[in-house]
Amino acid sequence: MPDSARLSARPVIRQLPPDAVNRIAAGEVVERPAAAVKELVENALDAGARSVSVSIEEGGLKRICVEDDGCGMSAPDMLMALERHATSKLAPGEDGRIDLLNIHTMGFRGEALPSIASVSRMSLTSKAEGEDASEVFVEAGRIEGPKPAAWTGRSETGTRIEVRDLFHATPARLKFMKSERAESMAVTDAVKRLAMANAGVSFSLESNGRTTFRYAAHSPTPEGHLERLGSIMGREFRENALAIEAERDGVTLSGFAGLPTLNRGNAQYQFLFVNGRPVKDRMLTGVIRAAYQDFLARDRHPMAALFVDCDPELVDVNVHPAKTEVRFRDAGNVRGLIIGSLRHTLAAAGHRASTTVAGYALGKMHTEEGAAQKDAPLPQPSVWDRSSLFRDSYGSAPPRPQPQHTDWQPASPVPGMAEDSQRYDAPSARVEAEPGPDSHDFPLGVARAQLHATYVVAQTKDGIVIVDQHAAHERLVYEQMKAQMAADGVKRQALLIPEVVELTEDEASRVLDRAEELAEMGLEIEAFGAGAVCVRATPALFGTMDATSLIKDLADDFAEYEEGLALKERFEDVMGNMACSGGAVRAGRRLNADEMNALLRQMEDTPYSGQCNHGRPTYVELKLADIEKLFGRR
Repeated sequence: MPDSARLSARPVIRQLPPDAVNRIAAGEVVERPAAAVKELVENALDAGARSVSVSIEEGGLKRICVEDDGCGMSAPDMLMALERHATSKLAPGEDGRIDLLNIHTMGFRGEALPSIASVSRMSLTSKAEGEDASEVFVEAGRIEGPKPAAWTGRSETGTRIEVRDLFHATPARLKFMKSERAESMAVTDAVKRLAMANAGVSFSLESNGRTTFRYAAHSPTPEGHLERLGSIMGREFRENALAIEAERDGVTLSGFAGLPTLNRGNAQYQFLFVNGRPVKDRMLTGVIRAAYQDFLARDRHPMAALFVDCDPELVDVNVHPAKTEVRFRDAGNVRGLIIGSLRHTLAAAGHRASTTVAGYALGKMHTEEGAAQKDAPLPQPSVWDRSSLFRDSYGSAPPRPQPQHTDWQPASPVPGMAEDSQRYDAPSARVEAEPGPDSHDFPLGVARAQLHATYVVAQTKDGIVIVDQHAAHERLVYEQMKAQMAADGVKRQALLIPEVVELTEDEASRVLDRAEELAEMGLEIEAFGAGAVCVRATPALFGTMDATSLIKDLADDFAEYEEGLALKERFEDVMGNMACSGGAVRAGRRLNADEMNALLRQMEDTPYSGQCNHGRPTYVELKLADIEKLFGRR
């Protein structure tokens, strides 16, 4: 192409008109009604509001109204607030420069109001202290006012912003909106997240004239904060949440995390707030999973609301137009703080399990409301079926343990555990007739019976405890393995006759590649020809075990791990599987009174013993008052 042709084809650089600039900004900041609501509520909070009311119609597309009792604005300030990049939240320093890394407010870009106004019909009414109320009307960027207005707010000062026909100026964007229900749910989620971080502020939300929620303001204390979180995350979370408080290198972590036995099928009940700002950070899911991986199955997720506070200079909140992401200067410090604090808090909870386990058990004893006739027969004993008991809590029912005859003999960590492998083949119960020690002395009570050679029944001072002996002992064995690992490695016992395990060549290669790491865990293996592995020693804690099944399970596990990932990073998974298939007291094993009480005492002294390595509860506690209700005594 000749030079003259290239010159004539050169594009012309033009300055965009203000209305186009505002619409582009609206596409970044206000991609849906929930984003507009979030921006307006954040402005209210920055204005010092103690009460925020939100009302929407048709998911926010027809109408959004946000009213607060903040400091309000004067008429000139209202006009200035509608200009792009105009804000009261950033002020120049002594050198006249604006420090964008020292942000102390929820918003600071100065784009929200003009961006929303450019794609809607907006009316803004405000009253500042000592001044008359004023109103400004904006349609597609065209401003009318300010003019005097009547102030009908509940306080002397405040602001009321009404947005109608969102995106009417950009109809193409309406094609990307979801259903009214979906948009309404997104608005609800946005307001709830802000309410979680501001317990001292009352919030209300109406949708199409109906109240969605109304949260009263709470005292600025941990108890008040938990009340607000309980209103949003549920009563079960409030009753089973553990308080978190920690600090490291200028970063403070607070909030609440649920017990492992209180979990969900997804991570939607995990929340992170940074300097009061709700953020959706990919790090959160990974960090919480790392902290709980010792206690939950892979498809279960705990509940948590965590608040990170630090000097604004240690975190960049200017990495996303909608301010939903942040970047920490030292992300490793924050990650370590969260994981360490969660694990320390869970350890301090000891053997505690969530109340939802007992609540669900009691609920299964009642017929469904309205589903049974007045003279319906009482529930049959099958209501105690363990798979039914835990089905709702864990998504799918675990298989009911079936007694199997075996010569397996555990080298049990429980003091006094006999080497008795006698089993019951028929439903039976062993009753402890001797009075024994006073049940008031122990949190988990004193063993009184063993049911079906699987469940230990103990009497406490105000109820009964039913323990799954296999799940409980599995956790005890696992914790002992962890302690030995941290000290000088898991102690081994050499096999008199090494066991050869046949695998595929790929499976054998995967296992042998981890031989040195497995040796630290007490499992000594070596190659035995193509596609075979020879087991020469096993963890001493396990006693006699099925080495073949364990090696095959490990081969399957290693196939899922990332290539090159150190086995220690998957320590909990590997050790948990080894404990489950190796040394734990099996369901169907007969225990005497001393063994049952030894199991209870060690559970009380062992962290995390309220749940097994897969997140299932190890015991159910039923209070005497609840039992009396079942029999009509209350």
